[in-house]
Amino acid sequence: MLTVSRLAKKLGLSRTTILYYEKQGLLKPSLIAENGYRWYGESEIERLKSIISYRSYGLSISDIRLLLEPLSISQGQILENHFRALEQEINNLRAHQKAIIELLKKSILLKEKFVNKAKWVEIMIAAGLSKEDMMKWHQKFEEMEPEEHQKFLESLDMTQDEITAIRSL
Repeated sequence: MLTVSRLAKKLGLSRTTILYYEKQGLLKPSLIAENGYRWYGESEIERLKSIISYRSYGLSISDIRLLLEPLSISQGQILENHFRALEQEINNLRAHQKAIIELLKKSILLKEKFVNKAKWVEIMIAAGLSKEDMMKWHQKFEEMEPEEHQKFLESLDMTQDEITAIRSL
């Protein structure tokens, strides 16, 4: 038999959590001593382990209460309902992810169109690059990341002839 504090320590819970489960009708001590100490036996410990497991699955207190009642709805039905709810939540989260990805793509496209060829040349000159330095920069970019270089040049609204000329430097 264990007291609330020892049971809490053994199962890695807070004393408050165990008392909360008691208040919710999920757990009852096998004995309350004259001094008010609550004592839990093996069956209560096993029941608490079940409660912990069900909580880790995300089940509500009311569903756990039903699962622990001997004459309640079948365990399978409750778990199936919870599974469906989780599946719906996952689908909603995936939809949110897709929406965010689309927003990010649009944001990136807008940023890419923000700088055109003239603006880019102006930035490079302001950074102190000569025409020769710019050619070297493009050569290095082409050498290291040809596909990204192509995308970059396209994002500057350059004609295909201009892109071909720069990429062949």
